Amino acid sequence: MNSSIISGARIPSFSENISPETVSVPAALWVLGAAFLMALCSQITIPLPFTPVPLTGSTFGVLFSAALLGPRRGLLSVGIYLAMGGVGFPFFAGASSGWHIFLGATGGYLIGFLPAAYLTGVLSERGWDRDPLMAFLQMILGSFVILAFGLVVLSFYVPKAHLLADGLYPFLVGDVLKSCLAAGLLPLGWRLVRKK
Repeated sequence: MNSSIISGARIPSFSENISPETVSVPAALWVLGAAFLMALCSQITIPLPFTPVPLTGSTFGVLFSAALLGPRRGLLSVGIYLAMGGVGFPFFAGASSGWHIFLGATGGYLIGFLPAAYLTGVLSERGWDRDPLMAFLQMILGSFVILAFGLVVLSFYVPKAHLLADGLYPFLVGDVLKSCLAAGLLPLGWRLVRKK
């Protein structure tokens, strides 16, 4: 296990290893590219008949991007994604858009992307994304932040007795699978970088 995981020392994120801070254009491309990756993942959408919250790939896009970018770039990228979706780009689930979505039943999940991205990025700077088990836990923690924010807002739209059935339980298996995918991809990416 990486010593920085234990010591808490900051280490460069994946994107910083590929394009150092001194190279501004690649850094900007990483941030914009990640925002478009989130938009693309959000189009993987499966509506559920019993809840206003669909199954989507957006959480994977957000957390995976933040793990690659680190906390500051990851937060900026999520902010761009949310802003572009808010002003009308079809970036949200099912190619939806508009500021009104932030005030709807799924708005809490979108808002939760911001703290979840920051947390995930911070954990990458502690080396969690280099180890498969720690990368899995990193993604799970980020997912729970998103779910927590989502449940708070969703509680205003569904009966309290149905809250967990509508906003939590249907998404747990998917979050575990997405976390497993990231836990395989993140350490693999680092191994390829080290070989180069």
